[in-house]
Amino acid sequence: MGREFSHIARRCERAVVTAYRELRDGGRGDLQAFGACTTLYRIHHPEASMTEARRLVAEWIDHHVVRGASSPTDGCDCA
Repeated sequence: MGREFSHIARRCERAVVTAYRELRDGGRGDLQAFGACTTLYRIHHPEASMTEARRLVAEWIDHHVVRGASSPTDGCDCA
């Protein structure tokens, strides 16, 4: 899995991916890291519903961490 993700344009997306990786590297379980990242996303986007936050965080983790893809994601509307 590649760790290069400077190509991620959205700060919230980059923050979520970084936090997830660091939490997992630090020994946190997947669900605990996912929950923390969902909270982090909602700090960046308090207007987002919990469902929306979970969907985006799951999409970003799958895209950047699980698949190691470097292509852009649909993500949220911020830049």
